[in-house]
Amino acid sequence: MSTKLFVGSLPWSVDDDALKSTFEAHGSVVSAKVVKDRESGRSKGFGFVEMSSDTEAQNAMQALNGSEVNGRNIIVNEAKPKN
Repeated sequence: MSTKLFVGSLPWSVDDDALKSTFEAHGSVVSAKVVKDRESGRSKGFGFVEMSSDTEAQNAMQALNGSEVNGRNIIVNEAKPKN
């Protein structure tokens, strides 16, 4: 498994810091980035989190997939590389 996770269905209010703090309870976060629209600067509703180990990534995925963040149930999967 990869240490990089895809996080979808994020509320618009979640920023990089909020995303990082959500995942820190499940291990050491290397990076957390909410993807934003280039022109408006508004969140696109998804992001990526990189954990420091495969085990931590697996634990975070199991604990947080389907969990509620600011009223929305988020989706957490292993990030797939771009083709």
